[in-house]
Amino acid sequence: MIQDFLALTLEQQIPEQCEGKSNGFAWKWLAHGALLLEPLEQSANRSQESQDHIAISAGVHGNETAPIELLDSILCDLNSGALTLNVRLLLLLGNPQAMQTGERYQQIDMNRLFSGQHTQYDDCYETQRAAQLESITHAFFATFTTGYKWHLDLHTAIRGSHHERFAVLPFQESAIFSRHLFDWLESADVEAAVLNQAPSGTFSYFSSHHCGANSCTLELGEAKPFGQNDLTQFTHIDLALRNLIEKGVQDSSTATDSHILVYQVTQQLTKLSEDFALNFPDSVKNFTAFEQGEVLATDGDTTYKVEHPKEWVLFPNANVRPGLRAGLMLVRTEVELG
Repeated sequence: MIQDFLALTLEQQIPEQCEGKSNGFAWKWLAHGALLLEPLEQSANRSQESQDHIAISAGVHGNETAPIELLDSILCDLNSGALTLNVRLLLLLGNPQAMQTGERYQQIDMNRLFSGQHTQYDDCYETQRAAQLESITHAFFATFTTGYKWHLDLHTAIRGSHHERFAVLPFQESAIFSRHLFDWLESADVEAAVLNQAPSGTFSYFSSHHCGANSCTLELGEAKPFGQNDLTQFTHIDLALRNLIEKGVQDSSTATDSHILVYQVTQQLTKLSEDFALNFPDSVKNFTAFEQGEVLATDGDTTYKVEHPKEWVLFPNANVRPGLRAGLMLVRTEVELG
């Protein structure tokens, strides 16, 4: 079943065998696109009580296929014994229906539906799936109270970016972020980190706020169909994930000093009505800079302008539902690590 995990997920078929053992670990199929893997024996320096708990998700947007292919490759190497599992590992392929059709989502952007936001919409596949992923993820992190708890939600962007690999970190009331996580991001050749300024409906905010995990959304290049990804462009993140799976949090990073640029969200461009229009072309890349006073977007009587001497744009997208985020504006900042 493990070698067919992606195929069965795309076909939304229940495997003939739902649990088993393979090359030093036990596995259990939890639901379509949800697989739990646990080591049968502990490494020499790590007991079950101190074992790390790592959730890695991809495909929350169904057309973002490169991370899905990365996880499939890692799973195949675990199954063959080419890669050794030394953490509890939860692999999640977020939106199988959208993956199957090659679309970002079917009815509602699922990465706006977590932390109970799915209850604010009419019942549909994405609201049901978000609720299911919340339940699976919460149960995974609640099983043990010791060891590091991480959730990495892998994405690709719908447009080009001046930073090809960047992380978006969910809002933290303490404003203190994990040094281990930043070291690992550095080892993965992540160029920038964006600190969110408020709670949100993203999967990474749910796992952080409701499950106590160190979480982030990772953006890794541009969205392309299955089979059209050049996975050699993902060498650093692939190696970093494999190190995390084999060595755990404390030993997986070789970074000694972080050179990651850090941005803080300063304002959100919210689409209030169908009159919303961005004041720049669709070809504008993520992390394009704008000067103070420039008009960013209009929406009826509402005008969004640059408020600081310089702001950078992230995720501009006018084609969202009214009431949803149509872009973020950022300023450079420093981060406190703990």
